[in-house]
Amino acid sequence: MTAELLSADLAGKPGALTALADRLARRDPYAALPSLLDDEPAGVLLLGTGGARYACEAAAERMRRAGLGAVAEYASTTASLPPGPDTLVVAVSLGSGLRELCTALDHYVERSAVIVLCDDADSPVARYADVLVPLLSGEERSGLACSGYMNALALLLLLGHQLGAPVLGATADLGQTLRRSANAISDLVERAPGWVPEAAKALDSPDGVHFVAPVERLCSARQAALAVRQGPVRAAHAAESAEWSHTGRHLAAISDYRAVLFTGSHYDDRVAEHLLQLRGAFVAVGGAVEGAEVNLRYLGDTDPDVRLLTEPVVGELLAAHWWAERGV
Repeated sequence: MTAELLSADLAGKPGALTALADRLARRDPYAALPSLLDDEPAGVLLLGTGGARYACEAAAERMRRAGLGAVAEYASTTASLPPGPDTLVVAVSLGSGLRELCTALDHYVERSAVIVLCDDADSPVARYADVLVPLLSGEERSGLACSGYMNALALLLLLGHQLGAPVLGATADLGQTLRRSANAISDLVERAPGWVPEAAKALDSPDGVHFVAPVERLCSARQAALAVRQGPVRAAHAAESAEWSHTGRHLAAISDYRAVLFTGSHYDDRVAEHLLQLRGAFVAVGGAVEGAEVNLRYLGDTDPDVRLLTEPVVGELLAAHWWAERGV
């Protein structure tokens, strides 16, 4: 695992997303699902660890908007939706947490329909699948599964759409959304030599970095923070935009608080106001916020679905930069 390998992985993210779009144009990965369900599931249980769980949380939130009883759980949970034909189980594996996932799936196998999203058909978790969906994320030599997270999220959005979850983006054509997101990621990666050093300087602090995002895109903040913890092994935290003013801002009063604000919340201005009052600093992503050290825009950043699939790469590119600075 090196910074160079992570940078190479991030450069490959647009290609992985485009390959997934091409595959979805030819084949529906959930084509077998109607034969496994007698009716709309009463409950949808989404399981994962790390970045996989973050993607599951975003998908569950979308599904609940359609009235589905969808919940995202830690794979280590000991009590959740009951097994049975009315419960659909979706397990996402990005290569870690196999023990937890297999233990959880033991309660549901042959009692509930099980979908497994996984790139390794030989993985122990794959044997539980009634429907096995490949992520098509390619080899990620850094070990951070950045493309795996992105493709898993895209496939979970597709599943949600098929179960009736609303489309929040500009188009109901997921393939088009994936291609637009690939272009947006390419835009950020190609321009990285211009914006990453400036943003990294603004965010450098002995107290770490905080990623703040609206509740429907909290997964972006969590995935970005995870990349910073895994790669350069720096302190990194995630917070929800509205909740931040009630919980996170207290740390800003006693630390050199630096934040990445993924914009789009009704509470962005309040976060900025409180943070500046406490002599903190922040970088705004996807929109212009008064007081930001850097306002980082990218292609398609007004589209909620493009944002969801694109913005974690900001944290991932920062992780690669800080990791390279360590000389590891």
